[in-house]
Amino acid sequence: MKRIFTVVASVLLCLSVSSQAFDKEHPLANTYSMVARDPETGEMGVAVQSHWFSVGTVVSWAEAGVGAIATQSFVNKSFGIRGLALLKEGLTARQALDSLLKDDPAREVRQLAIVDVNGNVAVHTGSSCIQYATHIAGNQFSVQANMMLNGKVPGAMYTAFERGKGKPLAERMLTALDAAQAAGGDIRGKQSAAILVVPARSSGKPWDERTVDLRVDDNKEPLKELRRLYSVHLAYEHMNKGDLAVEKNDMTAAINEYNAAMKMFPENLEMQYWTAITLANNKQVAKALPMLKKIFTKDPNWKELTRRLPAVNLLTVTADELKKILAL
Repeated sequence: MKRIFTVVASVLLCLSVSSQAFDKEHPLANTYSMVARDPETGEMGVAVQSHWFSVGTVVSWAEAGVGAIATQSFVNKSFGIRGLALLKEGLTARQALDSLLKDDPAREVRQLAIVDVNGNVAVHTGSSCIQYATHIAGNQFSVQANMMLNGKVPGAMYTAFERGKGKPLAERMLTALDAAQAAGGDIRGKQSAAILVVPARSSGKPWDERTVDLRVDDNKEPLKELRRLYSVHLAYEHMNKGDLAVEKNDMTAAINEYNAAMKMFPENLEMQYWTAITLANNKQVAKALPMLKKIFTKDPNWKELTRRLPAVNLLTVTADELKKILAL
């Protein structure tokens, strides 16, 4: 009789803990993810995929010069903000993780991973996380998963990330996510994914300290869409560098950057347009004209925009040259 009572009490305790954890403040984000620091650049990041809407707004937390955190399973979102605050106070990844879990009555249904600015890693998988649930800690990174189709997912992520040494951190993490899905992934399927990468050090401008920050909130193929967005991100990095070169009046560098972006996405009118405008501003109107004609034909609004540029010194051609452009 005593044994039956003990079993019933254990079940009730588990249900009680789960009900505390599974509410609007603690959503159920069963998923696979990783946290990592790049030993070469010092960048830190989180990457995640789940059959859960907008998983990136729940699991992923990172701050430049501080660390990166993934909080999942029965999620306690406060672990993200509180964990980063503890790291800023000087605690290591292990100390921060232990502090967060110490007084958490639902710690056995939590999965939490932290990497700090020095590359220390700490990870926890509660004993009541839904199987398959486990983690593997590596050199300055960890992979973790719960509610997986099989037990192969973390190992596949670990191997894929290790094989990517020398590549950018974001690329390595995306490859790890792909490997996880190929190994079986979430038993429920796919819905959302995210990647967040921050610099090694803070410049005191937190609004400009996310190297990569991409989310796919709801998609039948979230990893493919995340990979596409990452490619767009890289192209627009060239666009941003081109804009900076224009500000410095380095038109040669600007054209090179705009051309690099345009080659990545040749059908993108935005990239074509600013490349053409930069050519025109660099006394190469003859090269700009056929490009602008093609753009104006596809969307006349770009011509109207062109009329407005001289007033703000973004188009510095002569009156005759402007007339030729607007006559296209």
